[in-house]
Amino acid sequence: MAVTQQLARVPAEYLAACRQSAGTSTDGDPNWDPPSADVLDLDWAPAVLERVCELAGLDGVHLDALRQATAGDSVIDLSFLNTHPHAIGPFGPPPTVLSAAQVARVSELLGQIVFPAVLAGLPTEDTEAASLIGHGADKIVGGPRKYLLGHFNALRDFYLAASQRRLLLVLWWD
Repeated sequence: MAVTQQLARVPAEYLAACRQSAGTSTDGDPNWDPPSADVLDLDWAPAVLERVCELAGLDGVHLDALRQATAGDSVIDLSFLNTHPHAIGPFGPPPTVLSAAQVARVSELLGQIVFPAVLAGLPTEDTEAASLIGHGADKIVGGPRKYLLGHFNALRDFYLAASQRRLLLVLWWD
C-alpha cells in the first residue's frame, strides 16, 4: 500500500465540530469525514514538484508557498485527528492545517507560478528528466511532465477553490 498525501478543504466550524466530537466520544472519534468533492489525493507528488521547482530556479517566495501548500502548518493543534484508532494519517507525520488566510496567500502565489515554464527547464528526454528529478520519477508511467503538470494544476485549483470559499486546508499522509 502506497502512502500518499491527502488534502481536505473544510470550514473552521467543521474542524471545531470534529474537535468537540473527539473530546466527547469515549474513544476519541472526531467523526472526520469531509465530502469527497473537498478531498484531493496528491499521490506522492509533493517531493517531485518541489524538486522540479528547485531545478528550475523558482524564487524563494514561490518555492516556500509550494512547500507550505504541501506541508501545512502545525500552529493549530490537530492532535484530535491523530488519535488511535481514528487517526486520519497513521502512516506519516501528524496532520497539519492552513488557516483561511494562509490558504488565500498560498493560492495567490501558486497562481503566479507558470508551471509549463518550470517544466521547460527539464531535459527533453523523459529518462534524462526523471534521472535529474530523482524521487522515483523514473517510475512515473507516461513520463514526469504529464504527471507533474496534472498534479500541480490539481493542487493550484484545489487551493483556489478553498480560497474563494474561505476554507481551511487540512493535510495528512495516508
